Amino acid sequence: MAFTLPDLPYAHDALAAKGMSAETLEFHHDLHHNAYVTNGNAAIAGTEWDGKTLEEIIVGTYNATSVAQNGIFNNISQLWNHNQFWEMMGPDGNAIPTELEKALVESFGSVEEFKKQFSAAGAGQFGSGWAWLVKDTDGALKVTKTENGVNPLCFGQTALLGCDVWEHSYYIDFRNKRPVYLTNFLDNLVNWENVAGRL
Repeated sequence: MAFTLPDLPYAHDALAAKGMSAETLEFHHDLHHNAYVTNGNAAIAGTEWDGKTLEEIIVGTYNATSVAQNGIFNNISQLWNHNQFWEMMGPDGNAIPTELEKALVESFGSVEEFKKQFSAAGAGQFGSGWAWLVKDTDGALKVTKTENGVNPLCFGQTALLGCDVWEHSYYIDFRNKRPVYLTNFLDNLVNWENVAGRL
């Protein structure tokens, strides 16, 4: 069964006052994300991956020995990444729930230190990729970064929060100011209730 482009969980202009314009979402969701869906479906058609879940395909096609990944992985992983990304943001849920705040303080010393490390990971990712807050295989919370479409599923980790640092995610609103985009993402765009629900 072919994968489909999920609707945004909010209107295209719902995040505009928080720093992500309707134009960005029209390009990023309606065009870029949709291209991953279209190309991913085409890539798996007639292969052993046809009929598998996104997660099964990602884990099964990831090549840990190579930076350059295959077309199936690239498109399917980016399809999954964006499915999560839209849910991780929102016009509401912008206060950090107590349970999540406690976990962040236990792991990083403070919420501000977590934000500092997360922003540094995203700003320091050379070229395209993602910054992540993950629950690692040992249960600890960690900040990571990945190139291109690689995501925490590849390492057996649980993605709690991810920020897309491909230029198409921020260039319309922030031009080349990736660090400013990351700060705004953490301070204004994250739906922390969604993040807490992933613990």
